[in-house]
Amino acid sequence: MKDCLFCQIIARTIPATIVYEDDSALAFEDVRPQAPVHVLVIPKRHVASVHELGCSDGQLLADLLLCCTRIAQQKGISDAGYRLVTNTGRNAGQTVFHLHFHVLGGRTMSWPPG
Repeated sequence: MKDCLFCQIIARTIPATIVYEDDSALAFEDVRPQAPVHVLVIPKRHVASVHELGCSDGQLLADLLLCCTRIAQQKGISDAGYRLVTNTGRNAGQTVFHLHFHVLGGRTMSWPPG
């Protein structure tokens, strides 16, 4: 989708600090970090949210979650712990309608979140 912010980052028409990339996923630093480590992990294929995933998307979801764990290891937060977040829909706070996981860490997280 040419009007999708994250699709434009994948196409390199909008700059981002990319920290990981493979055939199915791209990971980049969040421009408004909410923790010392805040990386977004997105599929290279446009999917609006988790709600659009189907049974045939199991491998994509596995690839994205494995990418999240790689990022946590790369950023040195895997041993202390980290949070994975995906918002689905406007009421959940989703503002970019391209599936993405937030990898958050480097500080103690509180519960419940916002």
